[in-house]
Amino acid sequence: MAHRQHQISTPDAPQGRRVSSRFPAALMATAASGLLLGACSWMPGVQLISNNETSAPAGGSIGTVVADEPQAALVGHDVLARGGNAADAATATALALGVTLPSRASFGGGGACLVSRPGEPAQAITFLPRPGTSKGGDRPAGTAAEFRGLYLMQLHYGTVDFNDLIAPALNLASTGITVSRTLAADLAAVRPALLADDNARTIFGRGETTTVAAGDSLAQPRLAGFLERIRVAGVGDLYNGALADVYVTAAQKAGGGLNDEDMRQTLPVQTAALTTRQGDVDASFLAPPADGGLGAALRYTTGASAQGAVAAWRASGNTTLAAAQAALDSGHSGNGTLPALPASTSFVVTDHSGMAVACALSENNLFGTGRIAGSTGVVLGASPARTPQPLLSAAVLRDQRNLRAVIAASGQNEAADAVGDAARAAAHETPIPHEGAGRINAILCHGNDSCRGSTDPRAAGLAAGTTNDSRN
Repeated sequence: MAHRQHQISTPDAPQGRRVSSRFPAALMATAASGLLLGACSWMPGVQLISNNETSAPAGGSIGTVVADEPQAALVGHDVLARGGNAADAATATALALGVTLPSRASFGGGGACLVSRPGEPAQAITFLPRPGTSKGGDRPAGTAAEFRGLYLMQLHYGTVDFNDLIAPALNLASTGITVSRTLAADLAAVRPALLADDNARTIFGRGETTTVAAGDSLAQPRLAGFLERIRVAGVGDLYNGALADVYVTAAQKAGGGLNDEDMRQTLPVQTAALTTRQGDVDASFLAPPADGGLGAALRYTTGASAQGAVAAWRASGNTTLAAAQAALDSGHSGNGTLPALPASTSFVVTDHSGMAVACALSENNLFGTGRIAGSTGVVLGASPARTPQPLLSAAVLRDQRNLRAVIAASGQNEAADAVGDAARAAAHETPIPHEGAGRINAILCHGNDSCRGSTDPRAAGLAAGTTNDSRN
């Protein structure tokens, strides 16, 4: 894949024109500072509110980012503040999560994003790992799908050179992150198994029996080198070039069973979103193969169990967008049960133009295979042939003129039900429920310049919103 030769656009650039102005390294390094995890921070000319909820001051919204991990949310916020759009900020947020939350968003995994621009049909971009096909691996891995998926989204919808969006994650890996409560909790959940791998223990361990804790500093120099290689050689190098050979060899040594052809065949899918209209609200949902969107959509329209709907869909053998849209239009949800599903994480982004992006990411297991791809520093995602597909769910609601809500969720089996319930609440302008295991990240709007980001109060995420402030 060729790189575009455009860099971050300045806030006063005419729409559609891209202006070269690379992110200063010092600006990106600030996202790694624990000081930014407090109640608020600021940059000259920009007002930043970063806490559990943000609301747009009267100066006019630059945009909002809501994510499960605070440092990644701040990276996305910085991109918006520098003039990037929602697709740019979503790409940077996802890449930062690969460093700050490698338990759920490793570069060895995949996910799906829903992209919606005013006046255009929403699109679903799905980038799911393929199972490795080499024999003999004792810990089967899936292919690294995330980079190709994010590149496709940013190529079609972004305004910034992809290399600029790698820089924040690279700096976080190099200079070190502050371990968040979310990452610390994930480490505690899998500590004995994770520390059994020497490479994983080198990164995440503190001695032989403990892992890094919330508030600790965590540098990942090998991961920084991996990101620098992609920044210099391009995303294609991970799938068709020398970096693919390095990654595959390391995965094989870790028991992952990947080969070069597996990497070449890892391709993202872009389709129309699932859509439905109720009253004056148009709702768009992720589409298969991210079938959590179908479950969430049927929950939204009928109140039926999203888990049951997805179980019936998977049992039917249907895979096409047309079949999923027909099921949604008919309101026939079906019934069934799902096994325990893999962990995931989610985030949502809006910008000043009303573009919205909602994404869910997963490694098909908490910390994937629990092993590292050697010198790359990447946590290997688990093979989809050995684990059930995660329930990736997201929605965007618009009325005739404005953005109404952007919603995504994690929560394993209950993620899709949580998105459906949140979308129904947003459509009726009632409070979003926070019940069960589903964890919602949402942005609720009353006009494109009046949006409020909200994380689940039971989680440890962050909502960051910015406005131009004429007083500075």
